[in-house]
Amino acid sequence: MAASSDPWIKEYNEAVKIADDINGMISERISLPASGPETQRHASAIRRKITILGTRLDGLHSLMSRPTGKPLTEKEMNRRKDMVANLRSKANQMASAFNMSNFANRDSLLGPETKADAMSRTVGSDNSGLVGLQRQIMKGKYFSFKWHPW
Repeated sequence: MAASSDPWIKEYNEAVKIADDINGMISERISLPASGPETQRHASAIRRKITILGTRLDGLHSLMSRPTGKPLTEKEMNRRKDMVANLRSKANQMASAFNMSNFANRDSLLGPETKADAMSRTVGSDNSGLVGLQRQIMKGKYFSFKWHPW
């Protein structure tokens, strides 16, 4: 078992806490009216937390690809991969319950690029470099047409 000072373990525990918060919020949803502003605010808060959880899971995956401290055994690496996969599965289930299809299908929308690939492309870039890279990616991958103000 990894040491409790391991940043990956700390990050994982925070992600589990967020998942538990989401489950609690979903349970609270039953006591709210079927519709109305309070219900909409509550659903928005749940969606926001699910998105935060997805970001945390991406961070966990990234931390696994560049471990800090002593190297992990293959068994520990596989255990961590399973832990992240299980938590991601729960997050996808919660997201699908709130019609957040873009959360579950992020790879199909943006391509199979991994977080590590994106990080390596942005290392050493300032804000204008990041914006330039974003424009290049958006222009090359997603927009094959030109907008004309008729």
